[in-house]
Amino acid sequence: MAGSEHEPFLSQADDTADGPAPGAPGFPGSLANPKAEAPEVPDPEKLQRITGVSAAQSALIVAVLCYINLLNYMDRFTVAGVLPDIEQFFDIGDSSSGLIQTVFISSYMVLAPVFGYLGDRYNRKYLMCGGIAFWSLVTLGSSFIPREQFWLLLLTRGLVGVGEASYSTIAPTLIADLFVADQRSRMLSVFYFAIPVGSGLGYIAGSKVKDVAGDWHWALRVTPGLGVVAVLLLFLVVREPPRGAVERHSDSPPLNPTSWRADLRALARNPSFVLSSLGFTAVAFVTGSLALWAPAFLLRSRVVLGETPPCLPGDSCSSSDSLVFGLITCVTGVLGVGLGVEVSRRLRHANPRADPLVCAAGLLGSAPFLFLSVACARGSIVATYVFIFIGETLLSMNWAIVADILLYVVIPTRRSTAEAFQIVLAHLLGDAGSPYLIGLMSDRLRRNWPPSFLSEFRALQFSLMLCAFVGALGGAAFLGTAIFIEGDRRRAQLHVQGLLPEAGPEDDRIVVPQRGRSTRVPVSSVLI
Repeated sequence: MAGSEHEPFLSQADDTADGPAPGAPGFPGSLANPKAEAPEVPDPEKLQRITGVSAAQSALIVAVLCYINLLNYMDRFTVAGVLPDIEQFFDIGDSSSGLIQTVFISSYMVLAPVFGYLGDRYNRKYLMCGGIAFWSLVTLGSSFIPREQFWLLLLTRGLVGVGEASYSTIAPTLIADLFVADQRSRMLSVFYFAIPVGSGLGYIAGSKVKDVAGDWHWALRVTPGLGVVAVLLLFLVVREPPRGAVERHSDSPPLNPTSWRADLRALARNPSFVLSSLGFTAVAFVTGSLALWAPAFLLRSRVVLGETPPCLPGDSCSSSDSLVFGLITCVTGVLGVGLGVEVSRRLRHANPRADPLVCAAGLLGSAPFLFLSVACARGSIVATYVFIFIGETLLSMNWAIVADILLYVVIPTRRSTAEAFQIVLAHLLGDAGSPYLIGLMSDRLRRNWPPSFLSEFRALQFSLMLCAFVGALGGAAFLGTAIFIEGDRRRAQLHVQGLLPEAGPEDDRIVVPQRGRSTRVPVSSVLI
């Protein structure tokens, strides 16, 4: 890789000189070997002096962020838990049902870069407070829409994306500014436990609240009240740490942000960021498809097997599949995230490429099990659940690791922007279109077959098989990430320490000792 491919990485306003001479504090012992030196972990007293936040308060901040992350995903998948009832209420088909999730993800995707830009430059705490308050109001309003105005449901689900965009792009960067090294990985694993657990609780809350209230609208009224609690916790508990100070091991003034164009150019020329984002896009495609369609698919499977009556117009759809799938999502998420972080942590001491390799193994391993879960549904619902359990466990290994990769290959003043554009890419090519695409494929296939419950099942079955192939492509993207991960991580470390000064567009250069004097040489000559 030529040094010129990474020039925008250097464009920080406070890095205009050649940087400190070799031998200055923090200068790496071996530039040619990125794994030779693990990041230093400051002691608790020094960490508190740098961040202005005690260890106990840092843990409490992570707990609050985890609660809000859980709440976000709980709200997102409550709709999937009552999807058959929504279809009956609004009298819509599979393609329109898929559009509910697609509209939400599209709004979320468009707004993420806006909050990414703001999150790198303004107070992150207040941005999240405003976004979540707005999200809670819109979610509550979506539960009062009459059956003649399905378009209004789509509009409100789109507006929900404001709150999620304000949070998802910013929260991981707060954790990154409170912790480093293995501490950060552990805290990120706790934070990302909330994704599968919240998703599962969404299915469970949706189906159970509907059963208790006798009306699916009440399922959408649970999370807004919890959202008010989230805003209060954010305001009272969360503090804003200085960006990047914990990695510089210094309480000196924070790094200055560069222009948005320079940020985008730097991210586009960071192969580890681009390839890991493509791999994560495959994860989003698969999880987005399964999140919306798995309960409906399992219900149709039971109807074909004669285990449950069909869902007829005017009747409430009675099925335990949303509850069971929600429980599986919770359990497999906790197992997968914990397994991925622990395996990666143990392997990275021997192999600095462990993170992307574990992600690749998880995706490539999940693909055959997800295919079998769909293929076996007509024969045995138990076998389907077993294969879903294994496939989702392997798929969930990626969540925390992908976030950790982003945080150590991107410098602090670009992380919210990086989070935002990873969200854009993952949703644009992933779960923004995958639920609608699966529903559209299902509707098109059904047109060629006689109307029956069996044809409804088979159409959705064949459509969902696409997920296994997309997962395999994602595994290949993570294998590509492993090629570049060491050099990109080292560049980010050197830049944060002030050892990689700004260079011209033709050559990245770094100060190194050479023949008894400090000499600037191309980065490509030392990153071998």
